[in-house]
Amino acid sequence: MSCSEWREVKLEDIIQFNSRENIVKKQIAKKIAMEKLKPFNKTIEGYEYAEFKGGTKFRNGDTLLARITPCLENGKTAQVSILNEDEVGFGSTEYIVLREKPNKSVNDFIYYLAISPRFRDIAIKSMIGTSGRQRVQQDVLENTSIPIPPLSEQKAIAATLSCLDDKIELNNRINKTLEEMAQVIFKSWFVDFEPFQDGEFEDSELGRIPKGWRVGTIGEFVKEMKNGGTPSRKNDSYWNSKDVPWIKTGEIKNSLIIESEEYISCEGLKNSSAKVLPYNSILMAMYGATAGQIGLLKFKASTNQACCAMICISANKAVFLYLYLLANQSYIESLAVGAAQQNLSKDTISKLRLIIPKDEVIETAIFDELKKF
Repeated sequence: MSCSEWREVKLEDIIQFNSRENIVKKQIAKKIAMEKLKPFNKTIEGYEYAEFKGGTKFRNGDTLLARITPCLENGKTAQVSILNEDEVGFGSTEYIVLREKPNKSVNDFIYYLAISPRFRDIAIKSMIGTSGRQRVQQDVLENTSIPIPPLSEQKAIAATLSCLDDKIELNNRINKTLEEMAQVIFKSWFVDFEPFQDGEFEDSELGRIPKGWRVGTIGEFVKEMKNGGTPSRKNDSYWNSKDVPWIKTGEIKNSLIIESEEYISCEGLKNSSAKVLPYNSILMAMYGATAGQIGLLKFKASTNQACCAMICISANKAVFLYLYLLANQSYIESLAVGAAQQNLSKDTISKLRLIIPKDEVIETAIFDELKKF
């Protein structure tokens, strides 16, 4: 199919914006809150049943486009697939709902169009409002003209991209299962001490532990601890390249971190307190709703100032500390203080006590297996 068959059309000619649907007031229905949209991910992570009092309404196949800052910039755009046939769900008033027009477009193509750089650039540049509460102007989107392929090619493009998304989702599920297996093995060895039950134990301030093990602090266990930084948002040159991945606390979700939502330039790195962290750094969110969440960085990256990075001398020690912190997360979260916003500090994290096995235990074959996860 030649691109010469593509034609310039207004988006309102191929997309239904916020199609009219009916949910009776106070009816219990499936609600998709903004936090259920994962940045740059087609799949919606879940829903809740709630009483309908207002909001956008949608069906399976519709695309939910966050229209408010910073949700749009962070890539919160997803396709609804969790409803039953003919079921109508609802969600945030901060969504723009996109739907196909029969014989002119298909829903899957509309989703991939909505996450394309050109569409996102148009939407982001249209935003108006006070700082921190800017919103997309829907009429600007509706009246924007862009080249669109014929229906048959829309379907072919969407099918190819959907296949790639399906493979990514499968890999994510496999990784989640492997991580859960790693946590079970870790608990057996380093919480319940099952392989060491026939040996000698001794008392410690954290309970009975295998003889030769000790209680120490995170500060003495790690090689180095660092906070990050944020380059000025007012300087476009700090954000206009993909030189250095840049992680925010919202991306730390008790799992491996395999990609970043944002990047900064080398100039932005140089002119801020952000630092490049090595592979296998352990990250902990220190502020707000995510305080105490843990992540294991699987590529070199920088972070904002709300992240505490812990750098270990070996990959085995990094995996041990990551899994130890996950196993003790409830306690860590309880240490967060503050009335309006729960906070941890690097000093508090540094003083956290942990059970430290003998070096030869950490360097055993089990960690070669755990590192694969």
